[in-house]
Amino acid sequence: MEISEELECLFSASIVEQDGSSVIEVPERELQLGDLQQGETYRVALVSSPTQSESEQTEQAEPESQQQRQPPEPPVEEGETREVEIEDLGEQGDGITRVERGFVVIVPDTKKSERVNIEITDVRQNVAFAEVVERLSYYE
Repeated sequence: MEISEELECLFSASIVEQDGSSVIEVPERELQLGDLQQGETYRVALVSSPTQSESEQTEQAEPESQQQRQPPEPPVEEGETREVEIEDLGEQGDGITRVERGFVVIVPDTKKSERVNIEITDVRQNVAFAEVVERLSYYE
């Protein structure tokens, strides 16, 4: 899968209504990493979230003391294997799943709702990439 070098960040967030406008809040960690600057204009892509519980998890605020610390480490490591369900498909047709804290993992050659064992092949601060190791039966 090709990812544009122009990709500045990737995160999960909810759209909220504020003073008659729809607003997407950018997590503070994305600004702290230095890739985004307040007041600048950026293009964004939106992918719907399949479940309400995931939306609620991404809305939970971190304690204020943790927001001032270093950004949290990604919850996955290269070489790690996991069993996941593909939740969405990206713009280029690649599978998207989320793990702890809504962290996004992109898995090529998968379909929405497919259950697979994956191996993490590349980890960045805000997104990881994986390959399918095994396709699982929906009923396992």
